[in-house]
Amino acid sequence: MDNETSFVAPEGMYTMVEEHRPPPLHVHLPSTLPLYPTRLSTVIVKFPTPKIPSAGFTALLGGGGKGKEIDRREKKGLPTNGAHEDSQSSSEQGEEVSADPGDPDREKGTSTIPPPTSLFSPGPESGLSTKKSTRRPRHNIRTTSSSFVTRLQTTENLNKHLSLKSGDVTFLFYNFAKGFFWTELGTKAKDPLARITFAAHPTCHAVNVATASYLSLDVVIGFNTGDLIWFDPLSSRYVRLNKGGCIISSPCTAIHWVPSSRNLFLVSHADGTIIVYDKEREDSPFIPRNPGPDPGVAFTSTGPHVMTTEAVVNGNAPNPNLGSSRDSKPGEYTGWLPLDGILVTPGPSGFIGGVLSMGVSGKERALKNPVSHWRVSRKSIQCFAFSPDVRHVAVGGEDSCLRVIDVVSENHYEDRLIDTYAAYFGSITCLSWSPDGRYILVNHPSLSMSPAGGQDDLLTIFAPFEQRVVARCQGHSSFVAGICFDEPRCNGRTYRFASVGEDNKLVLWDFSGGALHRPKVHGGSHHPRMSLSSTISLAQRRQPGDHSAPHLVSSSKEGPGVALKVTRFHPAPSRNEVAVLQPVLTKSIEGDLLSSLLYLPSGLFSITRAGLMKFWARPTPIRDQRQLRLRERERELEKKLEAVSVP
Repeated sequence: MDNETSFVAPEGMYTMVEEHRPPPLHVHLPSTLPLYPTRLSTVIVKFPTPKIPSAGFTALLGGGGKGKEIDRREKKGLPTNGAHEDSQSSSEQGEEVSADPGDPDREKGTSTIPPPTSLFSPGPESGLSTKKSTRRPRHNIRTTSSSFVTRLQTTENLNKHLSLKSGDVTFLFYNFAKGFFWTELGTKAKDPLARITFAAHPTCHAVNVATASYLSLDVVIGFNTGDLIWFDPLSSRYVRLNKGGCIISSPCTAIHWVPSSRNLFLVSHADGTIIVYDKEREDSPFIPRNPGPDPGVAFTSTGPHVMTTEAVVNGNAPNPNLGSSRDSKPGEYTGWLPLDGILVTPGPSGFIGGVLSMGVSGKERALKNPVSHWRVSRKSIQCFAFSPDVRHVAVGGEDSCLRVIDVVSENHYEDRLIDTYAAYFGSITCLSWSPDGRYILVNHPSLSMSPAGGQDDLLTIFAPFEQRVVARCQGHSSFVAGICFDEPRCNGRTYRFASVGEDNKLVLWDFSGGALHRPKVHGGSHHPRMSLSSTISLAQRRQPGDHSAPHLVSSSKEGPGVALKVTRFHPAPSRNEVAVLQPVLTKSIEGDLLSSLLYLPSGLFSITRAGLMKFWARPTPIRDQRQLRLRERERELEKKLEAVSVP
């Protein structure tokens, strides 16, 4: 039965087993300041079984180097699990903290996931691909004099608490207001393990799964000032990147580590750029390529409409700073078109994909940040995500477009944009790849009004490699704030995903891949029922002369028409051509506005803007339920037999 602490899905009952919320704020926040929504990052760390060295003859005489190693780690605030196995020393300044080379968790970077690919490769001179990095953050956050870090609070006896851990432990990291919090799943403690207060607002963060171990963790935090913090919570040390916005001062909107990479991560910004960073490199003054004048391309659901000003019309000559139209014809605008490509600038090293970029001399090359700079849009990027095979990056933003970027192709890096898909209306604020990489799920508001009177929000399922809209998902009555696929319940034939919105609804959805392209007909009716996907590929819809044709001609009254070559843009198909997918479950959650959700192997997190996180445990598997029933029956039979045997 459904109540405040449980709900019933087709597979069984989900039960809320724990809540996490940030401690109350002691400082009043002015109402004029924006409250950035709470985001959650998780990582599973495998702790070894604590081993207590035996007190042998050497220990009785006061010897025993292993005991000294444990004492050294305790003084530095590091966990002591398995410390007797770690024979490597580390710098007291924190520049070198080596992990146990025998720890299997340190080898996660050598998984079957491809290595860092060419568009964000740091180049051959870095040595990152052949030498395992051991550098660690060097500044102690406990004793720092930086005004950027204002306060650090940790739980009592944190080091002892961590040293007693064994087995798999799920750590949680989340932001609220100007605080960043570290806690763990399944704990009964009310206070977090650590709380850091900054002078700026944390907006996003990510944990590197490839380097996670019981000895060190790599967490990157992005701020509304553009600053970044590389932080190791186990050693309480950090490094500040993009300090004071020296590379870019635009607010950070999303962060993702490059899968399988120990060093590289991507950060999106509100100015429409994505920047590739190396955690071990220092910052360097950086000037990206000039995107040129905005040709004034705006579009609706029917396609782009060009509003070229006289300055752009009279400036048809190719811009040497752009060079994005190598096959342009006379009369065509040759500047950068966000709908048709991305503008990539190499970092100070001059390398992109291991190839030295033209125009960067040997004296100017330096292994410093940024690794590369991607100009993706002229408006804010709200979200991005890697495909499961790490070959593509999907990007959503305020310009109502979903972009799919190829990061491993041998094409020129300005031709890496595969396709651009338009939403009906409004910005795309969240997206998710299906576990098999076939589909991309995005949110976007709709212009239609729901029967309840609020604005009706939709989810859209794209099949990017078929250039097809699969289905629209209609079930929310306000803005959709978070979406996520449930990997254990996706098998290539059926897919499960969930969404949360500002209507405080948690919605579960199922769709079947086997029925996507089969047209269906109502029984006893002559009206055909639309299939679960658009019946014609969006690439085949382009007709000469329409707004989505490869060449768009402006109709500006200020000058002659300018042909804009747009070959990768796909306008949204008519809503009558795409099926509407209905939810399988809708659960109302009381409290503040929901901002995101996250699936874990053991359950689902629903998260509010104010930092309240509820964890809903999965139903007991059917096989386990059957085993439990069989055991109960066996016990009942045993009791009956005992009752009969007693005289």
